[in-house]
Amino acid sequence: MRRILMLVLATGLTGCNLVAPPVLPPELPPVATPEPPQEPVVSPPSRASQDLAIYYRRLQNDLLTQGLLRGDGGGPDTPFTDTQLARNFVRIALFNEYSDDSDFQRPQATISKLRRWTGPIRMSVEFGDTVPLAQRDADLASVSAYAARLSRATGVPIEITDRDPNFHVLFLGEDDRRAYGDRLREIVPNISNATVRSFVNLPRDQLCFVIGTFVPGQSSYSKAVAMIRAEHPNLMRSACIHEELAQGMGLANDSPNARPSIFNDDEEFALLTNHDTLLLRMLYDPRLQTGMEPAVAAPIARVIAREYLAAGAS
Repeated sequence: MRRILMLVLATGLTGCNLVAPPVLPPELPPVATPEPPQEPVVSPPSRASQDLAIYYRRLQNDLLTQGLLRGDGGGPDTPFTDTQLARNFVRIALFNEYSDDSDFQRPQATISKLRRWTGPIRMSVEFGDTVPLAQRDADLASVSAYAARLSRATGVPIEITDRDPNFHVLFLGEDDRRAYGDRLREIVPNISNATVRSFVNLPRDQLCFVIGTFVPGQSSYSKAVAMIRAEHPNLMRSACIHEELAQGMGLANDSPNARPSIFNDDEEFALLTNHDTLLLRMLYDPRLQTGMEPAVAAPIARVIAREYLAAGAS
């Protein structure tokens, strides 16, 4: 009885102070802590790649000693007239440096219709496994800044993105490039076997290059791939960025008479010049049409060149 009474009393005492139990918030699922992004793994370059890096450093030093690889854009020592500008435009924009499906070892200038982009460019930057991380950061910054300059000169929207890119900029070491054949076929499904072999077995005197593909039956670019050797020292890598990306816009040829210009194999200028910026503007001037034959485009180019120089365009 005592035990029961105590329980009753206890129950009664408890009942005198009834309070609603606290409402607890529903338990939330644990929040997953995101893992920090992993840095890309950098593979050590082979002896062949290291030897190339030494070779290109010596080459750059030799060119600089000769007063070449200028970055001043041209000056009083490199004047040009509107006639020269128009002639250079015809030679550089309306000829190809190499024939289609070329091996990139024997330049063969062939006449061409006016080729250019007719839609926005989505430019991606891809690095081989042997490219050091600091060099990747520097090269990405260089490409981004230069792409913005090309966009201003041409009026073509250019975005740096990995989303469905149509202009691929590749920085590859010797080892990366030699193993790149399958990836190149993924990027350009209709690429010829000869071009892939040339890409993989590139001779060392071929510093960099760009491949362009076109809409079938048209003269507008559908895709471009620029390859720049990762072994180049800084200035030579910048020179390759400037020349190959500008050529990928449609200035596809070189001319020994173009000066001041990067579209000249004499290596006098490393970076885009005032003359070359005018060529880019001319290429995308609305008075010229994609697919124009040289005989039709040349007289229009003369008019445009005369107007640009008369207005002090640069």
